[in-house]
Amino acid sequence: MKLHNLKGRKKMGYTTWGCMWEKGHCTTETSYALFNDENEQVPVQSRVTAWWPDGSVKWSAHTADTKNLSDTIEVKSLKEYGVSNSSGIEKTEFGMRVALGCLKFDIPASSHFFFQNLYVKDRLVLTDATSRLIIEEPSVLDGNPIKMQKEYAAKINRIEVEEEGPLFLAIRYEGIHVDKNGEKKIPFIIRMKVGLDCEKIDFVHTFLYDGNEEKDYLKGLCVRFHAPLTGQIYNRHVKFEGDYGCFHEAMAQLLSWHPRIAEHVYRSQMNGVKLDLAGKDLAKVDQILGDMPYWSEYDMCQDSPSHFSIKKKMIDKNCCYLDCLSGLKTRGAAAFGSENGSILFSIRDFREKYPSGYTFKNLDQEEAWADIWLWPSGVDAMDFRHYANRGYNQVYYEGYDYKGATPFGIACTSEFSVAFSDALVPTDEELMFFSKAVNSPAQYVCEPELYHEMRAFGYWSLPTHKTPMEQWLEGQLDLAVDFYKQEVKQRNWYGMFHYGDFMHTYDKERHQWRYDMGGYAWDNTELVPTLWLWLMFMRTGREDIFTLAEKLSRHASEVDVYHIGKLKGLGSRHNVRHWGCPCKEARIAMAAHHRFYYYMTGDHRMGEIFEEWKDNEMTFLAKNPLEAFYDREQMVYPSHARSGPDWSSLCANWMTQWERFNDGKYKEKIVTGIEDIKRAPLKLVSGPDFEFDPETVHLRYIGEKAAGGTHLQICMGAPQVWLELADLLEDEEWKRILAEYGRFYYLDKERQLKESGGIIGNREFTFPFMAAAMGAYGAKYLPNEELAKTTWRHLLGVMIQEGNFDGFKASVVRDKGNQNELSEIPWISTNFVAQWCLNTIMALDFIRDMLPVTLYEAEELLRDTSGEGFRKA
Repeated sequence: MKLHNLKGRKKMGYTTWGCMWEKGHCTTETSYALFNDENEQVPVQSRVTAWWPDGSVKWSAHTADTKNLSDTIEVKSLKEYGVSNSSGIEKTEFGMRVALGCLKFDIPASSHFFFQNLYVKDRLVLTDATSRLIIEEPSVLDGNPIKMQKEYAAKINRIEVEEEGPLFLAIRYEGIHVDKNGEKKIPFIIRMKVGLDCEKIDFVHTFLYDGNEEKDYLKGLCVRFHAPLTGQIYNRHVKFEGDYGCFHEAMAQLLSWHPRIAEHVYRSQMNGVKLDLAGKDLAKVDQILGDMPYWSEYDMCQDSPSHFSIKKKMIDKNCCYLDCLSGLKTRGAAAFGSENGSILFSIRDFREKYPSGYTFKNLDQEEAWADIWLWPSGVDAMDFRHYANRGYNQVYYEGYDYKGATPFGIACTSEFSVAFSDALVPTDEELMFFSKAVNSPAQYVCEPELYHEMRAFGYWSLPTHKTPMEQWLEGQLDLAVDFYKQEVKQRNWYGMFHYGDFMHTYDKERHQWRYDMGGYAWDNTELVPTLWLWLMFMRTGREDIFTLAEKLSRHASEVDVYHIGKLKGLGSRHNVRHWGCPCKEARIAMAAHHRFYYYMTGDHRMGEIFEEWKDNEMTFLAKNPLEAFYDREQMVYPSHARSGPDWSSLCANWMTQWERFNDGKYKEKIVTGIEDIKRAPLKLVSGPDFEFDPETVHLRYIGEKAAGGTHLQICMGAPQVWLELADLLEDEEWKRILAEYGRFYYLDKERQLKESGGIIGNREFTFPFMAAAMGAYGAKYLPNEELAKTTWRHLLGVMIQEGNFDGFKASVVRDKGNQNELSEIPWISTNFVAQWCLNTIMALDFIRDMLPVTLYEAEELLRDTSGEGFRKA
């Protein structure tokens, strides 16, 4: 299998990527070999991440040192090629000792330290590392509002070697923060990833909010490293990446009025050269050292998407900070060093996931510390409370009128890296390359054509531009994704709890998204923009789309769902606050959103989240998704599930667990529901409301009712899950049921009533463009030429109005939205964009041959409303 590094991705340290294999090609006995573009074999560490139903390997994850990798590589499956199972871990009476080439450190068995005594090339570079938390509690003293800060230290409860091999280790730490009185707050999971002979360590930091939103504000969260410093104070330096170039200073800057230091000495110092002074130069420097300030502490903070600052102070507690530099946007790498070498730090998405920062302290002492701030203590505390004390269902689309917001159980994951250099201080170029490599790490992928040939993630089309109509459709798909890429920047959709998500609906009068209007604000995966973006990447291979999708998956899998507490396994519907909507549903916590990211990157955190969701049906006992629509006393089964999006979301989780571990129990859960649907009077057309028993995962037909509308059955990822499952199960009856569903959706009301024997009653099959993937599949499977034409009528008709082919073309207005020139699409909603693009991508794969050739022919098709009941959405 041949792969290439995504354009613009930087090679530094170790990287992991996924390979998909043809069914039956690789087995449990298969080994894997890696070759660069000169056909030289390169060391690689491999593991299986998914299996085909026949027990052969479907996806594998491979890890290698990027210094050995060319821009194109090849992974081969070789039965005769063996791989060492040894690793660099040795058990000791105190815990574990890790030795991976030049990198050595200890992991205490019971401690608040992640590691101790980290050596690089036999040089002690870090003495320990731990996590720190600061909680702010609002209070009142003598009638005056005050803010009390409480500090918590890390307590590690569990250490697990998550991946172990001769090249690479992934070590998982699980713990909680504890204050001096024993109060516990904010659990954490930290992954430390180290590679053989690699002077760079990657960290993945996850925290879970378990506080009281009324009083537990997040004031500070960091990982603290202690580092020994050696040598003269004037040979100690700090460096921070700015907007342009780097800010660089020494702890004692040798620029003296009296006595004057030779100019070449100060120049060499500012160039980062180690000063080995002698003679008059040494005498003068020794003379001034007792009479000059030593800068002991430096602090860098990105406090907004458009501002960062650097400040410094002396060691004395009663002295103030001095402002060093202010700037706008930085990737945010930082370093400090002494004669013992230097340490480099970089937080991924430093600005985009603001606030972020660093504090380097005790730089004039024998041991300094570095705080890597994921929420800097110098900014306002994070207030988790809701924006209102009620919901606004009828006015602002919030599900219900009662307040249902709670942040208890949400999570947030951040990534950062630490690297080591023998140099006194890294050069500007070295530091800036480091931040580029952390922000845009190497990511190897296959060509879209290979993924398409193997039906990776189901059905989707490759771009073609052979006809004017194909060119127009591809243009619209590009315009849509480019618009959202630009909106992230234009609207500053940044912040620890926001980055990756999009807004839901636009307000053309305010030239602003409806950020303050209930369910119209943050999208929270509503109508699966995740699937749209990932399939756009699969078909184009564009790095910028991969990044958009990656950030959305990271955000949505963490902040939008609950990982602990009574709502664990559920997610929050779209809202002003990501956790704000009273509707808590399994469809937000659906593996289908993020399988792409997991299989292509081998991300351990995402695998852990899938493990949380594998038995999500049990959440239906605590939270019936249709409890507001049915009388509990009249129910036979304990809960409800719509075939889509509730049961279909469970199918996505079961399918993922089935393929990840080849666990047939989860296949049987899927089959149980499919057989129940087959027995319903209209099969998949029936319902879509069913009673549901989480214990047996059986569905019980209760009539033709559709709480929320029939379109919800097919606009939340269900078609994509069902079609992929149909192939995995090799169930021809299920395939025909899916095809017939697509045909039935587009029948006019009279024929729907006739075919159903009247039992569907007044149930409407709304928003027909959202059913285009199902209609196209039906047209291909049955086959049915008229159904294909009808499908294109619906899909094209909602975009082409009275000869207007502009579609997703943005307009520009001046002096609006705090922009000199604001690019906007006044009618836009993410619901529409995600569903139209997703259905178009799939329809092109099924019925491209029935697409009108020219734009004129498209207009003619839209004028012809004969056939199977064309109606505009």
